[in-house]
Amino acid sequence: MGMGVSVSCPRCGGPVRPPDLMNSEWRCDVDGGVLPLHVPEHIGPEIVEMVRSRVDGSATPLWCPWPLPPGWTVTGAGWVGDDHDGTRGTVMAISGPTPLEGGPADLLLVAEEPGVGFGTRLAGIPGPDPGPFLEGESTATPHARVRAAGWPASLWTVKSAADRCAYVGEAMGMWLYLVAWPSGAGYVFAEDLNLINLVDDVPGQLVYGAPTPYLHGRV
Repeated sequence: MGMGVSVSCPRCGGPVRPPDLMNSEWRCDVDGGVLPLHVPEHIGPEIVEMVRSRVDGSATPLWCPWPLPPGWTVTGAGWVGDDHDGTRGTVMAISGPTPLEGGPADLLLVAEEPGVGFGTRLAGIPGPDPGPFLEGESTATPHARVRAAGWPASLWTVKSAADRCAYVGEAMGMWLYLVAWPSGAGYVFAEDLNLINLVDDVPGQLVYGAPTPYLHGRV
């Protein structure tokens, strides 16, 4: 595949086998039939355009904070899907200084249909959807709010792994996950984050940095 794109299982990160004479779907030895996660090895304007071309025509957004927090850059992108079923999920990574604490931080934004399971893997919780891991979603006020394509979106914290901070909500009819490393980087959500859908438009001022490790097998 051109431009160095890794293909893996969105739910566990393991290898997947393409459809063959015996199976009509991609398969993972652990999770069975899945839609594959595609992650380009590098990042830059041409990679964003490639991901946009994969997403174009589907209802799946490609979320990116805009403007980017001060000192932050775009450090990764990818999509979940195949030529038969189309794109069912996307991920965008940005990296920069940890608010308040200093040091490096990474934020991954995932949009996906129910059942894809990439967002829960990043959050460090089992299963394809957040379900019982949402902390008080049905009764408590939201723990954070962002604007997604101009619309308010409520987010709730997820009982995530200790080394990260994870929020989940809904936007444009799909799960919206925001997962940050380290856990203190969750302060970025207090900055009144505004998300734009890069499928609609890509700001010419986007700045790109070195690829994030969190899209290349670290989680």
